[in-house]
Amino acid sequence: MPPPAAAPRSLASRIVLGRDPIRRSIYLLGMLPAVETFYLGIVDQLGADPQKTLERTLGLWALRFLIATLAITPLRRLGLANLIRYRRALGLLAFYYAALHLSVFVVLDQGLDPGAIWADIVKRPYITVGMLAFTILLPLAVTSNSPMIRRLGGTAWQRLHRLVYIAAAAAVLHFIMLEKSWSGELILYAALIAGLLAFRWLGRRRPALRPRPADRTARA
Repeated sequence: MPPPAAAPRSLASRIVLGRDPIRRSIYLLGMLPAVETFYLGIVDQLGADPQKTLERTLGLWALRFLIATLAITPLRRLGLANLIRYRRALGLLAFYYAALHLSVFVVLDQGLDPGAIWADIVKRPYITVGMLAFTILLPLAVTSNSPMIRRLGGTAWQRLHRLVYIAAAAAVLHFIMLEKSWSGELILYAALIAGLLAFRWLGRRRPALRPRPADRTARA
C-alpha cells in the first residue's frame, strides 16, 4: 500500500514559510528579538536609557548570529551536525541586526548628521572598530546569493567570505571597548570567537603538517 500523501499546505503557510519552511522559520524566529526590543522601546520598557539598551541589544544579537554562523563548519567537521544549508540565513540575520544597530546610532544618537557621525567614527576607537566590522559584513551580505556566487566564482567568493572571521573579531572588540570591562557574557563571546578562529587555522595547517608518503616510508 503506498504511503498516504502529505496534506497540501495552505496558501497562508506557503506564503509565510516559502519553499524551505526551516530556513524561513530561522528568519522569522531570528527577527523576534528585534521585534520585542523595538516594542519594549515603544511602550517605554527599556529602562533609564532606552536608546542605549536598544542599540546594545541589537548589536549583541548581531554578534550572537555571527558566532552561530562561524560555528556551522566546525560542527560539520566534528560530525555533530550538518547545517551548512542554513549558514546563509544565520549570516544574513547577523547583518540585519548589525544594520539595525548602526541605524539606531545614526538616526537616534546622531540625528542623521553626517558631520557628527564622521567625527564619532574618527575620534572614538570603539566606533571605528564597529564600523570596520559593518563595512566587512556589507559586501558579504550583498554576495550571499547564488547569482553572485556564480559571478564571482567559487574561489573568489570563498576568499571574500573568509573575512567574516575578521568581522566577528572586530565586533566583539567593539563591545569590549564600548563597555570598558570584561563581563562574563563578553568573555564567553570572545572565547568562542578565538576558539573558532583557532579551529579554522588548525584546519588549514593540517594538510601541510601531514607527512608525505615518502616521509612515512622513511619513518617505518
